[in-house]
Parts: sequence; structure tokens; C-alpha cells
Amino acid sequence: MSAESGESVTAEAAGMRGFRPADRLKDLVNAVRADPGISREALAGLLTRHGERPEDLTEQAFTGEDAEGLRAAAYRLGALLAEPDVDRAAHAINALLTECGARPRLSRHDGHTWHLHIDRGDDATWAEWFTASSALALSQILTEYGRMPWGECAAPGCTTLYLGTGPGSARRYCSTACASRARVAAHRRRKREGG
Repeated sequence: MSAESGESVTAEAAGMRGFRPADRLKDLVNAVRADPGISREALAGLLTRHGERPEDLTEQAFTGEDAEGLRAAAYRLGALLAEPDVDRAAHAINALLTECGARPRLSRHDGHTWHLHIDRGDDATWAEWFTASSALALSQILTEYGRMPWGECAAPGCTTLYLGTGPGSARRYCSTACASRARVAAHRRRKREGG
């Protein structure tokens, strides 16, 4: 398992700028929310797009049981990403870090260069690795922004989670399409109420 929490080597090999565990979290959670039974192969493909090495995601290295654990972890973390209260979110992140036995350490395994881990050890499951690295990423983002720049889309009928860590004001929508639809609907509603 390529269980990195701060590694950029495999991400660079995948053509990504830096390693983005919070983006991986958002994408995995949205995939599981869209398809709770998402296949092992689809999860492996998603992990590969986020910088994991294909050889670490073979059926022997990333089993059906591993996929089930990862789906459960993503479902659990989805509740945290949808939590609107910053204090409850912070306490939930602390609980996850405690549960994971999170303590920073450097690791080098399976041909990887030295990289940061915060899970229990190199034998941690995929679910433990994903939970620990995701909790660390969210804690870093929360302390950097002083608020939660993530959440569930505010557009009626959309439950997609977003991560708004770019410049500009706080986000409320998962996409410009959802933001535009919500603005048009609000405009039409005001027009009907006023006319």
C-alpha cells in the first residue's frame, strides 16, 4: 500500500502538482455517495488518478475486502464533509486522529522514497490510511482557513460535496453550473413574488 500523507513523488509521476489528500478525499467520498457499491476496480482507478501506483492497487494488494473498508471509511468521512458546524467538525477530526493513533512518522516501503505517515504503521489497512491522511488534511485546512472551506452543495437537489480551498470568497456550490442554476431560480422566484 502506498500510504502517504505528505508525499509528492507519486503525485508528480501522475502529473499532479503536489499531493492533494483533501481532493482525493472529496473525490472518493463523492464516488461512494454516487454509487455505494462502487467496484474495487473503480476505486483503484480513482486512487491511481490521485497518485497511487497501479502496482500497489492490484487485486492482491488492494483486495475486495480493502475496497469494502475504503467504501465504509469514505461514507463515514462524507458525514464529516457535510457537517455544517465548525466546532462539531473540529471535534470529529480530533476523534478520527485519536482513533487512528495518529502520530507523524517517516516511512519508506514498497520502493517509495521517504514520506510522511500518520497511521498506526506500514501494515495499516487502506481504510486506516485513508481515514488518517484525510483527517490530517482536513485539520490542516481548517487551521489554515479558520473555517471549513468544504461542504455539501447548496443547490436544491444536489448533494455533491465540494472543497473550496482556492482564492476568493467562501464557496457554497460544487460547480459553477449549480451556482448558476441556483441564482437563476432565485431570480425567477423574486420576479414571481414581486410581480
